[in-house]
Amino acid sequence: MNGYWLYMLITSLMIPCIMIVFGGLFRRKAPKNINIWYGYRTQRSMKNEDTWAFAHRHLGRTWLIVGAVMHVVSVIPMIAVLGKDEDTVSVVSLVLLVVQLIPMIVSLIPTERALRQKFDENGNRYE
Repeated sequence: MNGYWLYMLITSLMIPCIMIVFGGLFRRKAPKNINIWYGYRTQRSMKNEDTWAFAHRHLGRTWLIVGAVMHVVSVIPMIAVLGKDEDTVSVVSLVLLVVQLIPMIVSLIPTERALRQKFDENGNRYE
């Protein structure tokens, strides 16, 4: 195993690892205060403390699952290029990083959907 391949493997696993770490954090506890710097910040999630906490719990569960699946799936193409030239390893790693962004971004949709189902436009829970 060469050092460059190992470096690119680690780089390729950064997005899934970030999703797993933040997924675990968000699932257990939302950031203390609604803020513009850290957390799941959308108009709907920032309506009040209830929407803020709900959105983080929901996104946390989603990111834990998606991150774990992406982690496993990302290792497979990297193993396939073990021992290949640096250009091939680089291209596969870059493609993985771009492809990983898709489920990371798309995973926001179920959270917004869940917020719309649980809360009205003003952030009040439906009875």
